[in-house]
Amino acid sequence: MKRLFFIFALLMTGCTSAPEGIAPVRPFELERYLGTWYEVARLDHRFERGLRDVTAEYSMREDGGIHVVNRGVDEKTGEMSEAIGRAYPVGQSDVAHLKVSFFGPFFGAYVVFELDPEYQHAFVSGPNREYLWLLARTPEVSEEVMTRFRQRAAELGFDLQPLIVNP
Repeated sequence: MKRLFFIFALLMTGCTSAPEGIAPVRPFELERYLGTWYEVARLDHRFERGLRDVTAEYSMREDGGIHVVNRGVDEKTGEMSEAIGRAYPVGQSDVAHLKVSFFGPFFGAYVVFELDPEYQHAFVSGPNREYLWLLARTPEVSEEVMTRFRQRAAELGFDLQPLIVNP
């Protein structure tokens, strides 16, 4: 399962730009974003295929960056898979646009394009419209949040056909 996160790292390398037409949230308070986030929904990808109960944990690094720990359970084996990475703001720190790396010097975009004012849920894109996540502080969100996520993602041109919503 670790190879799936390795594939994720390779797919995300080299592009730290936000997708055209997708604006990162501003103002953004990184300190409030730290902590554990649960993956509520995502577009399907090989690097996460077959994983459930996926979480992302963010904490500060001594160099001013963010320590990233992604975890998920393999549905077939029940084994935990983990990937450890680092992230840094792209440009100004009050903009929700980060570059993330799980593999050496290669970084990919992490763009929060909608964020609850209380930092309870976030809509996140990667470097293009093939990467999309709904993250929340709890494993479940209201139907209102899920509907908003689907509407906003569709407005921005994401193909929601392969969307996986965690049970």
